[in-house]
Amino acid sequence: MLAFMQLIFRYGFFKIQNVSLALADWQYWLLVLSTVLLAGGGYIINDIYDQDTDNCNNPNSVIVGKSISENQAYNLYGIFTVAGVVIGFYLSNVIQKPGFASLFILIAAALYLYASSLKQMMLIGNIIVAFLLSFSVLIIGFFDLYPATGIDNQHQMRIFFSILLDYAIFAFMINLLREIVKDIEDINGDYNQGMNTLPIAIGKSKTAKIVCVLSLIPLLFILYYINKYLIEVVVVTIYLLIFVVGPLLFFTVKIWTATSKKEFRNLSSLLKLILFFGILSVVVISLNMKYNA
Repeated sequence: MLAFMQLIFRYGFFKIQNVSLALADWQYWLLVLSTVLLAGGGYIINDIYDQDTDNCNNPNSVIVGKSISENQAYNLYGIFTVAGVVIGFYLSNVIQKPGFASLFILIAAALYLYASSLKQMMLIGNIIVAFLLSFSVLIIGFFDLYPATGIDNQHQMRIFFSILLDYAIFAFMINLLREIVKDIEDINGDYNQGMNTLPIAIGKSKTAKIVCVLSLIPLLFILYYINKYLIEVVVVTIYLLIFVVGPLLFFTVKIWTATSKKEFRNLSSLLKLILFFGILSVVVISLNMKYNA
């Protein structure tokens, strides 16, 4: 999903709009690779710390301790993380912003802290994961738009960066909902490991009700966005109503009454689809701008 989002914005939006970009194609692919490597490292270290929890919640999906040893997992974590940071350091120097290399170090540190301790704190871990996903959208602006911004195209770049920010906010809200839903799904294993997630603190039913209320925020956000910017663009409006607003409204209704692990798993998958089609909407918008402007 990280790679998909970053590639969609590059080739489904900026390239179609002929935006001035700082990175060559192969350098942009390195940015995508760096992001994926850091995320992969984050998943590995999370699996290392979550072995007991995963054995309880998803015993058939456990990799560390079964398919590979813990030492092998640590080695892979080190390789992925170091490679991601090194690539980030290289790209920061390519755009002549060496200070930007610290972003990759901070991401790697946040993922480690999340796996080792922060995920056990109520909502803190959920917010961090959601933020890191949304930041993978914003980082495009830092490395591809900002260095190519000059006096002559400043206004145009501000508009494109604001669009990135809007999608980053959308990605944050949807992924935050999904992280909480996953906590409801994994409540038994998390409880056995002494974690303090929201479902453990207040119960599955109350948490589901809170998620239901929270889901109204992105729903209203999208409807406001459509009404303010896209209401006259019929194709885009119809696309968003069918593939984003409709499924999100369905989620809002179903989460209120959901009780079983299977229901929460299906709703988590639905949120992933909503995020997918939400990000894909930038291509629909871009094509409409190009051919119907």
